[in-house]
Amino acid sequence: MAKIHAAAHTPAAHATALAGLAALGVVFGDIGTSPLYVLRAVFTVHGGIVPLEDDAIIGVISAVIWILVIIVTLKYVVLVLRADNDGEGGIIALATLVGRLMKSKKHMVATFVVVGMLGAALFFGDSVITPAISVMSAIEGLSVAFPTMQEWVVVPAALVILTLLFASQRAGTTRVGRVFGPAMATWFLIVALIGLPHIVAHPRILVALSPHHALLFVVHNPLVAFFALGAIVLAVTGAEALYADIAHFGRRPIQLTWFVVVLPALILNYLGQGANLIGNKAAIRDPFFTLVPRHFTVMLVIAATLATVIASQAVISGAYSIARQASRLGFLPHMRVKHTSATTSGQIFMPAVNLLLYIAVITIVLIFKSSDSLSAAYGLAVTTDFVITSTLLLLLTHLGWKWPMWITVLLGAALAVIELPLFLANVAKIATGGWLPMSIAIVMMVVMTTWRRGELRVREERELSEGSLSEFLMHVEKHPLRRIPGTTIFPHSQRTTPPYALRVNARVNHVLHDHVIILSIKTRATPHVEPFERVRVENVDANLPGVVHLTMTYGFMDARHVVGDLITYSERSGHGNWRIREAFWLPSHIDIRAGSQPGMALWRKRLFMFMSRISASPAWMAKLPRQRTAEVTHVISV
Repeated sequence: MAKIHAAAHTPAAHATALAGLAALGVVFGDIGTSPLYVLRAVFTVHGGIVPLEDDAIIGVISAVIWILVIIVTLKYVVLVLRADNDGEGGIIALATLVGRLMKSKKHMVATFVVVGMLGAALFFGDSVITPAISVMSAIEGLSVAFPTMQEWVVVPAALVILTLLFASQRAGTTRVGRVFGPAMATWFLIVALIGLPHIVAHPRILVALSPHHALLFVVHNPLVAFFALGAIVLAVTGAEALYADIAHFGRRPIQLTWFVVVLPALILNYLGQGANLIGNKAAIRDPFFTLVPRHFTVMLVIAATLATVIASQAVISGAYSIARQASRLGFLPHMRVKHTSATTSGQIFMPAVNLLLYIAVITIVLIFKSSDSLSAAYGLAVTTDFVITSTLLLLLTHLGWKWPMWITVLLGAALAVIELPLFLANVAKIATGGWLPMSIAIVMMVVMTTWRRGELRVREERELSEGSLSEFLMHVEKHPLRRIPGTTIFPHSQRTTPPYALRVNARVNHVLHDHVIILSIKTRATPHVEPFERVRVENVDANLPGVVHLTMTYGFMDARHVVGDLITYSERSGHGNWRIREAFWLPSHIDIRAGSQPGMALWRKRLFMFMSRISASPAWMAKLPRQRTAEVTHVISV
């Protein structure tokens, strides 16, 4: 019996292991390459304000390790990953989850909507910096092996590598993860092994495993420690991407991979770098690449470059997840989404997001030109995200998970002691580069709030102009229209309002076809929906024969051959009299115009109009029969 039980679990364990390996190449690439630049940034920040002394080195290493333990391990890996919203992660998902708990307080729900939008905007700001700083820091390692290398080499090499990375995204995170996963596993093995000899040579560094050395560093050097925190935050680059990427791989593979592979390797490497600096202060020129003899540096640079390319994948795939959530919740326009996995709905590719990220990252590389310059820009967005996420998490633990208040307060105190100083230290970097991610976040907030406000205005105008479906049909009952042979299909996303094209047809032509189908297309969070389950027919609340509401439901991987599927259904279900092959299609198109209504600035109205024009139309609309399709334009002023 035990053998049968074990065998039954083997496929699940095998799937978890494969997902964990792929997660190494997508989720952990970012945080796994932070050792490349953290210590160099710490001891060179503000002209080397942090003293290169043994006690300071030990204190910094202790601070790095315990920030990894508390923020990444305890907060994100153990707690936040549990807070998925129907399998989706990211700060929008968390804000939505907490907002549901506040549904009795409408003003609080609105607050959490804004919080989710702000968190998403900050994540996009971080997504632009991370690929640039990671790739440039790896290429700069060549200067250890080749001291005469010219600085201008870094930028062209980084541009080529980043271009190849973004071009590979259309393959999907599964395929990218299968390629990157084994490479990243090798990287973490290297990271751990190159630190060990230095730990053995200078075992004193092991005292950094005790948190009290981090506290001593802060107590004895409060001002120095404050500025050092602005660079130490680089050690947790990609922490928020762990949560955003949960839809791609699931919680358990991410958690197991972190505890078994990533955290041990990072701790060994940071300890090794600290020991390296204790034994050789000159190694501060590059604490990571000087861990190996010079004749091995080129090989390490090649491995690091590949790892940093992989590192960028974490925030890129996270940006896809956040953008899709924002679009679904009405914060961003509808964008084309390509599902790249037949088993997991979260594995997607978004061409528009990919292109915008690529342009932004390339621009950042050309402006800053080195990882040291860019390190000054990193931190403010991510630490603001940390504070927001912690606030939402604390509300969730008490209101949703029903933790006792004292446990929630204790957790909040532990997070506040670390995250608030990190946030304040990075506020001090606004003038030296922190303005960059905040500027990106502000632009994204403007875009999202404009789109959301515009959509609400459109909805209000549609409700006023279209009225309710039941009222329209009751009016038709009282004032009958001439019925003519044939079938008309009105694609319409709403169940309660009449399609605009239906109202226009009734008002202008004063006729109604024998068969009127109001058609809605829905997507289910499963890969496939069986053909016989796709169609649901509902009679409308009116005594009008031949008028029905029909919903077609597809899985996220199903090809949407709407016309063909509707023909098949009608012929097999006894509705052959619909004669779908000869039916006339009348979709409605919304044309946004800037009106004179108050409440929205003219420039925002124009921005909303631009976004509405570039919003992607459903792909199935292009497959409607052209000879029997006429689009009715509904002009709406906002």
